[in-house]
Amino acid sequence: MKAMTPLEELRHSTSHVLATAVLRLFPEAKLDIGPPTDTGFYYDFDLEHKFTAEDLERIETEMKKVIKENQRFERVECSREEAEKMIREFGQAEYKLGRLADIPEGEAISFYKNGEFLDLCAGTHVPYTKKIKAYKLLSIAGAYHRGDEKNKQLQRIYGTAFPSKEELAEYLERLEEAKKRDHRKLGKEMGLFEISDAVGQGLILWKPAGAVIRQQLQDFISAELTKSGYQQVFTPHIGKLGLYRTSGHFPYYKESQFPAIAERDELDAACESGCSCAELSNQLESGEADGFMLKPMNCPMHIEIFKSSPHSYRDLPVRLAEFGTVYRWEKSGELNGMTRVRGFTQDDAHLFCTEDQLLEEIQGCLGLVKTVFNTLGMSDYRVRVGLRDPDSSKYVGAPEKWDKAENALREVAKTLGVPFTEEPGEAAFYGPKIDFVVKDVIGREWQLGTVQVDYNLPERFELEYIGADNKPHRPVMIHRAPFGSMERFCGVLIEHFAGNFPLWLAPEQIRVLPISDKTNAYATELVNKLKAAGFRANIDKHDEKLGAKIRRAELAKVPVMLVCGEREAEAGQVAIRSRIGKSLEATCPIDDAIAKLKKAVTAKALPEG
Repeated sequence: MKAMTPLEELRHSTSHVLATAVLRLFPEAKLDIGPPTDTGFYYDFDLEHKFTAEDLERIETEMKKVIKENQRFERVECSREEAEKMIREFGQAEYKLGRLADIPEGEAISFYKNGEFLDLCAGTHVPYTKKIKAYKLLSIAGAYHRGDEKNKQLQRIYGTAFPSKEELAEYLERLEEAKKRDHRKLGKEMGLFEISDAVGQGLILWKPAGAVIRQQLQDFISAELTKSGYQQVFTPHIGKLGLYRTSGHFPYYKESQFPAIAERDELDAACESGCSCAELSNQLESGEADGFMLKPMNCPMHIEIFKSSPHSYRDLPVRLAEFGTVYRWEKSGELNGMTRVRGFTQDDAHLFCTEDQLLEEIQGCLGLVKTVFNTLGMSDYRVRVGLRDPDSSKYVGAPEKWDKAENALREVAKTLGVPFTEEPGEAAFYGPKIDFVVKDVIGREWQLGTVQVDYNLPERFELEYIGADNKPHRPVMIHRAPFGSMERFCGVLIEHFAGNFPLWLAPEQIRVLPISDKTNAYATELVNKLKAAGFRANIDKHDEKLGAKIRRAELAKVPVMLVCGEREAEAGQVAIRSRIGKSLEATCPIDDAIAKLKKAVTAKALPEG
């Protein structure tokens, strides 16, 4: 078992103090687990009473008493039989006996005791409760026992702890900032996207304003792809099961895929023969019956496009790109706005190259990812090289091919000029990968762009090109997606910019603000000129003072306001104002204003402030 860091020890100890306090206040509560997390800790409780915000305050007060008692954390090791007896005597058999059964035979069984509290736990902990100086209970959520929605839903209390009150205060401040930036909140306020129960959870409806952002990003990356010699393709949303059996996505990803769809003839035959749904499902899985599936990945279809024509070594590399929508079955409890969904569009591409071209092509892919991040002000990132776990059966293909692919990624990662880590077990089932983990402006990390090297799918699909020796050779395949998925990337981008998108991305780029009704006609003329120049512009004709119009535009996060009164109308000018209250130009001719704004769009300038 991996040793805990001092911070993990502190947080794990605080979770035990939480459980101690809960049992003092609610003795009938049944306990499940309370581990540390990357940002704090949680504990799961089975309790008829529904926890409230007021309860959290009471529990925190009781935790303070437990800490003041300076209880010692004592480790107690025992046999399995003794452990079962201790769990029953403590009145926590319902969930703890199941956790006891999870401990492999021969592994040490231990409890940790503090005061009157006893918990089945491998540890470790701080020595005494007074070591816990700064903690906070944060929220209550539902959580299925063992993460399985077929099991009972428990109540999870989340909290955090830090070595000092100063660090806790900084973290809580970041949390408040994160709430303001929550893409679900901003998406609703700005009219960017909708998730409808009538359509289905995890399926994003892009509203007009959100569609603008998505389209601008697609146009941006498409222009970069054209410069780099990519060819764009389109593929269907479903494919035959046999295709995904060959690729390995079925059954390797079976648990995260939508169920297979039977062909109509197979379905009719099953109905006539009295075959049950379960039997038909088994036949689809075994290959006795034919069917389709919603595509979980685009790569098998791009492979079929490559296979459809003969290729010489002179044709390589072949670079195929697609904004392809794929579907994954995510558990309802794991769905989260745009960042965890069931249907998403990848800015996907697959490159087919010779081994000699591999390093250069990987570098080109990584360069594209860096261009995307730098353009969007996401320059603080680290690189993670995901390798196979030699002890796992998850990975397909010959070890020597894996060695080649992993070594190629290592070599290129060294050239990036940023720190990188190697993480065994993080590879895709068909090949190793480089992931970009981006830190946003408030310090949160997001895994976004990815580049993967694959020797295995070309082998599985028997891909070939004719080499200089006039003999067939196997190409190497690269999978890459700078954005990852448009949904997730846009969700992250909303939070990164707090909705204050740069001018080139903003759904509404410019709002014209006439000072009074007397200049409405001139303002309308300005809007028409702006639209003719390609800007997304509107006019505020409300019969209100200028201050109210400015405030409304700022709340709508419009990057630029053009203010015009009678004096500006007479001179054919405007005053340019930014959304953060900064006057960018006292007054200037409208044509000059349009030229300045076009320059900012072309440069993809980042937001002010």
